[in-house]
Amino acid sequence: MAALDWQDTLATLIGHRTISSGNAALDCGNRDAVDDLAARLEAVGFECSITPMPGRDDKVNLLARLGPAERAAGHGLVFAGHIDTVPYDDTGWDSDPFVLTERDDKLFGLGTCDMKGFIAIAAGVASEYAARDLVAPISLLVSADEECGMDGARALLDAHREHGHRPGRYCVIGEPTTLVPIRQHKGIFMETIEVHGASGHSSNPALGVNAIEGMYRALSAIRELRDELAERQRIAGFPVPHATLNLGAISGGDNANRIPARCRLDIDLRFLPGMTIDTLRAELRERVDAALAGSDCRIRFRELFAGTPAFETAGDSPIVTACEALTGRDATAVDFGTEGAFYNAMGMDSVILGPGDIAQAHQPNEYLALDRVAPMQRILHGLVARFCLAE
Repeated sequence: MAALDWQDTLATLIGHRTISSGNAALDCGNRDAVDDLAARLEAVGFECSITPMPGRDDKVNLLARLGPAERAAGHGLVFAGHIDTVPYDDTGWDSDPFVLTERDDKLFGLGTCDMKGFIAIAAGVASEYAARDLVAPISLLVSADEECGMDGARALLDAHREHGHRPGRYCVIGEPTTLVPIRQHKGIFMETIEVHGASGHSSNPALGVNAIEGMYRALSAIRELRDELAERQRIAGFPVPHATLNLGAISGGDNANRIPARCRLDIDLRFLPGMTIDTLRAELRERVDAALAGSDCRIRFRELFAGTPAFETAGDSPIVTACEALTGRDATAVDFGTEGAFYNAMGMDSVILGPGDIAQAHQPNEYLALDRVAPMQRILHGLVARFCLAE
């Protein structure tokens, strides 16, 4: 039985629009792409299971497995990736984003780097073992909607908590890391803070309650928290070794001669392993509430993004040490987020390791460099030999 041609598989995946977006006009399902991939995998011997997202039959997760299912939870190896992409610019591309195009020793197309390229490579490598006697299974886990809220990974964790099943013991998530293993990354949440006052004629401040003045007090408290977080905890290895709080967007008022009745601020807080979303969100709200205590303004908080936990896999985990040995690189940390925390919460020790470059992600002319493919294949073969084949 012939193994899957990874480049042909990638060309097919690129041809499917699987955009995730908060804008309904841009958002696409992934069902056709997953059905196509599952058919290819089943043809070479994988057992495939497709699970729709709650309320969205056109968005699904895929679990494809080779080898003994009964040994998956304790010993299995998982290659994981999300099949969705971000939207694309109508201008800036030198070729069709939905046609895999080779030039200058690179493969161009929307999702080649982030991260359909890894899915295709991993499917090709895993398929080479379809006729082998595996002591632990190899699984391909393809998730939905990572780019918009990690809904696919959240659904997998919910199912694990309800039924106790997990697809493997060790997991490689092929996000773009330039073949460097990652065992830590920051968590993130986003919050909207609204200050409500009362409008009135600007000639007399007593005629209203100035929401921008109230936001000024809130901003002072938020900036103080930001500065404290920068000193509260530091972890070497992160590009920015402390938590960060970004004041991302602000709006308020509508005319110079009216007292503004409303002011809105959107923030992004990225935090280190050991910190939690609930604790930080509660502290933020308490600080702002205290800053406006005694004022005539009212405060309203809203989750702009519920958040993704920080991720950390122990440095002595077998998957970490195996990836370090196969890449010749020490595992390190990044500031961007992945599905890793959700998979770790399922009991799968996870490493982030892929052939793409994060600098190419979410950009026009996204590409995967061809010279990264053979090293990625070698690493995946080494992991299969380490975890799935008899010694």
